[in-house]
Amino acid sequence: MSTKRVLFVCMGNICRSPAGEAVMNRFAEEFGVDVEVQSAGTHGYHVGDRADPRMRTAAEDRGYDLASLAQQVTEADLAEGVYDLVLAMDADNYQNLMDLAGGSTDHIRMFSDYLDGNWPSDVPDPYYGEADGFGEVLDMLEEGCPVILQTLAGEAIFDNS
Repeated sequence: MSTKRVLFVCMGNICRSPAGEAVMNRFAEEFGVDVEVQSAGTHGYHVGDRADPRMRTAAEDRGYDLASLAQQVTEADLAEGVYDLVLAMDADNYQNLMDLAGGSTDHIRMFSDYLDGNWPSDVPDPYYGEADGFGEVLDMLEEGCPVILQTLAGEAIFDNS
């Protein structure tokens, strides 16, 4: 299998999408799947900043290192063939990505497409909420990322687990 490329996208690239990047990297390493993962925001508010300290703390409590710096998604990022999968964390950012891409493309999806119906359709933005919101985001990511890897690499990744 050739290297797959995945881009997680939220609004400012300091909470949900860098957490998605870290969680996906951990699962890819654990299952031995060749995936290059990045994250970006639809808005440039925090370009160059580290992830929100509250998200970093919640992630570190689970053994994740949120080391990436915020960047803004570009039209070029969304071109066919650049990323195999672009994952929007919520409907607003999904619509922003579709607008930036100039219309519907199959490789831009909602993260919740990889979750069962027990989860909300939007990964909630924890930025203005309480500390437990950051844990909820990580719960959703830990549930969906293995399904995404399975989709990208095939069921064989789970044969030895």
